[in-house]
Amino acid sequence: MVLQNKNLDLSEVDEIVTYVARGMEPYRGFPQFMEAVSILLKKRPNCHVVIVGDDRVAYGRSLPEGESYKKLMLDTYDYDLARLHFTGSLPYSQYLQVIQASSVHVYLTRPFVLSWSMLEVMSTGGLVLGSKTPPVEEVIEDGVNGLLVDFFAIDRIVERIEEVLDHPDKMANLRVKARETIQEKYDLSRLLPEHIDWIMNN
Repeated sequence: MVLQNKNLDLSEVDEIVTYVARGMEPYRGFPQFMEAVSILLKKRPNCHVVIVGDDRVAYGRSLPEGESYKKLMLDTYDYDLARLHFTGSLPYSQYLQVIQASSVHVYLTRPFVLSWSMLEVMSTGGLVLGSKTPPVEEVIEDGVNGLLVDFFAIDRIVERIEEVLDHPDKMANLRVKARETIQEKYDLSRLLPEHIDWIMNN
């Protein structure tokens, strides 16, 4: 994966953990993810983490002016900043590069609207480690088409990320099933005509 406009070249990196959200906020588990990352980077010297999204709050309450959850996490925990990459928002083609290069994509959310990004990761055959919360559980079945973890279980989040990184071959079938799930249940070319038909007849 090479993002030239971000001076980011991870083409030689085998372990890439990704996180995508509109903002960096508690609703989407950003604090939990960052705490897990602080542990993960110490345990795995070859691992890189790529975070796509803006340093803002899209959902929920913001911190006082001049503060942000990104700043709070960076001030609270120690990170190897050479292996922690904040890209900001990306053009769609570069965003796709990130999720396609991902070894494991972490998607944490409180019970709330499901992000389209999680479905897109699955559509590319990506492996999602999602929070065991209602919107995610509607799509991901643990051990079948992805992995689930308790939203607040930091150590368990780290363990499950390492499980994927340590056993890529074992996870191959989950990636296949993830893509099949999207093709079977969320294919726009099939669902859009059905939706239009429903509107016209109700």
